[in-house]
Amino acid sequence: MDDLVTRVTEALTSRLFVELEASGRHVHLTKEAAFALFGHGLTEKRPLSQPGQFVCNERVSLVTPKGRFDRVAVLGPERSECQVELSKTDCVSLGIEAPVRQSGNTAGTGGITLENGDRRLTLESGVIVAQRHVHMTPEDAASRGVTDGAVVRLKALTARPVVFGDVVVRVSPKFRTFAHLDYDEANACGFAPGDLGMLV
Repeated sequence: MDDLVTRVTEALTSRLFVELEASGRHVHLTKEAAFALFGHGLTEKRPLSQPGQFVCNERVSLVTPKGRFDRVAVLGPERSECQVELSKTDCVSLGIEAPVRQSGNTAGTGGITLENGDRRLTLESGVIVAQRHVHMTPEDAASRGVTDGAVVRLKALTARPVVFGDVVVRVSPKFRTFAHLDYDEANACGFAPGDLGMLV
């Protein structure tokens, strides 16, 4: 009986709620950029929630005329374009501006310099503030009546509940269902690991 109750509870939870994750500043690199900065390709340290995605052993510094962040996470695998994802607070600290964009939409964005020891690579573009979004499996999207590219509101059921607008739904069989907030958003709602949200 306990197993049945657990299974029913888990099924209802998965249909009603979405697990939240906080995403800190990080960098995506091409194979060429990885070799320029490290002399080799990216190597996996630990997996992330999305299948095939991982935190790398490699780290970089982000450098601007007005500031720098050291030991910034690099996420793999390698991509076709470099991208740097920051929060708005990060941008203030670095003295730069970055538009709110979906991942991969870097046209017309500003650049930044990446460093690893005495190795430097200046990106002409690619710096964004990631638009908050929900990764969903096709099954979870269908159960909630949403499709890829839909814009929804997300209620964070956290210590300081907040309803976030302009949340993009991204649907793919390659995804696991998680909502991603940056650290500004996570701090605003009092996020803690394991917290849930729901589409409203």
